[in-house]
Amino acid sequence: MDKLIVSPSPHIHTKTTTRVLMRDVVIALLPAAIVSVVFYGWDALLVLGVSVVSCVLLEYLITRYLLKRPSTVGDLSAVVTGMLLALNLPTATPWWVVFIGALVAIGIAKMTFGGLGQNVFNPALVGRVFLLVSFPTYMTHWEIPKGLFGVDAVTGATPLGIIKEGLMQGSTIPDLMAQHGYTYSQMLLANLGGSAGEACAIAILAGFVYLLIRKVIKPWITLSILGTVAATSCIFWLADPARFTDPLFNLLTGGILLGSCFMATDYVTSPMNTKGGILFGVGIGFITMMIRYFGSYPDGISFAILIMNATVPLLNIWFHQKKYGRA
Repeated sequence: MDKLIVSPSPHIHTKTTTRVLMRDVVIALLPAAIVSVVFYGWDALLVLGVSVVSCVLLEYLITRYLLKRPSTVGDLSAVVTGMLLALNLPTATPWWVVFIGALVAIGIAKMTFGGLGQNVFNPALVGRVFLLVSFPTYMTHWEIPKGLFGVDAVTGATPLGIIKEGLMQGSTIPDLMAQHGYTYSQMLLANLGGSAGEACAIAILAGFVYLLIRKVIKPWITLSILGTVAATSCIFWLADPARFTDPLFNLLTGGILLGSCFMATDYVTSPMNTKGGILFGVGIGFITMMIRYFGSYPDGISFAILIMNATVPLLNIWFHQKKYGRA
């Protein structure tokens, strides 16, 4: 019994290593990263570079000199955290703010709990929310490209922010959509303002499909989030289309696709069982829409995922997998 070792979840029976899984996630994130650079130019590349380098360097220093353990940067999880953090930030974010976000993500959200496999909350989202609360001016300074392949940008609000502010001033959603010329084709193919990872919905979906093909993730969490967002917004939109945005608008704007495809599906911070994963996704989708419609923030996917991260241990108990040898 002294030699029995029980490791933290997730417990996955496969020959695939952590490094291979993280490599696939990096590949899946590349389309969104490349598109963000095409849209925003060197600003997006700088944020991405600072974030990834900071996360890798901080994890190396913490494991080697604070925890006195062999370095874990070789598993590429720090690279994934850096990429996700960068894709959740405005491209105009100063480098030192990006570094602070990386410090919080790696130093507090990940390594404080013991490293990969033991953290309760998604590290990239913890870093992003910390920056949003601590540096709201920088975190709400959005740049909008002038064209699909233009690198010259102008400052402006996101569609979610414009809708939220316009409703507070007494405008209706159809008037705001017409006034700003929003179309669903633009939302699907071209950035209308937001974080680097929101540059193109097609790029995010392409990465999601790659992960499904590689069997890195299963679709149930993502589909339950998107389905709940669509169903909830449909109910409110049908009740009052002048005050509530329609399902397609909510699916194509903000961080809903990036969050549901890449961060909610994180092995460590999501339920192990399919039923638990579906309930997990339903909770994220519903909380997101409540924050969008009734909260003070235009988008709520980051808060929703972190809130539901805290329920994962309970969901794993409620929907535990059957033990070997038992019906």
